[in-house]
Amino acid sequence: MDRSTSPPTPPRDGVQWASAASSAALRRYSSLPKKGKPQGRESTVLAAFLLSSPQDPLGPEVLSLATGTKCLGASRLGPRGDLVHDAHAEVVARRALLRLLYAEIGADSPPSWLVPSGSGGRWRLRDGYQLHLYVTQLPCGVMPVPPSPSEVPRLQPDIVVNGCGDGGFVQRKPGRGDTTLSMSCFDKITRWCVVGIQGALLSHILEPLYLSTVTIGQSPDGAPEGFCIESNVEKVLCARLSSLSRIFPASSKPNKPLFFEAPIPPKEFHQTPGDVLPLTCGYSICWNKSGLHEVILGTTGRKQGTSSKAACLPSTESMLCKIRLAEAFISLENPLVTKFQHEELSYRAIKDMACEYQQMLELLREAPFFGRWRAKPASLDSFKVQR
Repeated sequence: MDRSTSPPTPPRDGVQWASAASSAALRRYSSLPKKGKPQGRESTVLAAFLLSSPQDPLGPEVLSLATGTKCLGASRLGPRGDLVHDAHAEVVARRALLRLLYAEIGADSPPSWLVPSGSGGRWRLRDGYQLHLYVTQLPCGVMPVPPSPSEVPRLQPDIVVNGCGDGGFVQRKPGRGDTTLSMSCFDKITRWCVVGIQGALLSHILEPLYLSTVTIGQSPDGAPEGFCIESNVEKVLCARLSSLSRIFPASSKPNKPLFFEAPIPPKEFHQTPGDVLPLTCGYSICWNKSGLHEVILGTTGRKQGTSSKAACLPSTESMLCKIRLAEAFISLENPLVTKFQHEELSYRAIKDMACEYQQMLELLREAPFFGRWRAKPASLDSFKVQR
């Protein structure tokens, strides 16, 4: 994870960039069919990953997008890798991006935005290209004011911060009567700043991918007094990452994206104001530019329309569940993947063999603000992966 080369310069004009990123994401969302979109008073969250090029830095292309606000409780998690446990928009959009990466790397013609990294079968982002994230509202788990290291041990474990349990820096997503094991979206964005958004499997063949910017839609009710997305959220992230500066080697310092504030998104992405109980859409739309378009029911982790009788059939599995993503990895014609094709390995074993990625992840978990990151039970990743 050598980062000795200088990263490309992010957009300087925050207003122009925020408008361009949000407009591109919302146009792509509007082009999709109504299936899975909020109805009536329902609302949802939209997240999109975008790519900018040196030829058109203010004309980003949407690589993937997703909607969603649901995740499964701990008692509903499955050991076969066939469920989407976390259907929050940011998480599903990232998985749709991973699916795109498998399609691009596995295609006959090389992708325009990825280039070989050496001659061993690894890939990297092409020089001058940048990845960006757009979200219609603050990611769950953002704390308005970052606590100092001395304050963290005093925080109570059941405080709710911006929709998430745990008052410390690492927070669980809420569940209705069934505690979840999913960490907040802001926790996951923080992790992406350290190990990249490509995940463990793709780390075998892809150099880490980092976000240059995160653009967040304004609230229709206005921000709390003294709160600014562009400065406050960036300060929160920097406070987290500063705790890692003494742990990581100089060539592997955490990536720090810039934060920008986008215009207020359309009404279907507004949270219900006042005392009215929020009514969130239970579906999660996922799309990427390689042709993926699915609707997942966030409360089951399977594709929309799955009946109780067919609940365990492969046909009900999302293309974004762990087992399907792992099969896409194993099927790649790449010299670095060949070693996984000769024996039946577990999903966990393949992830653990991404040694450099796992070393970075372990350093992250040893940092003061991340010590309470809850590892999910090993049984959830013990399923076998076949080509």
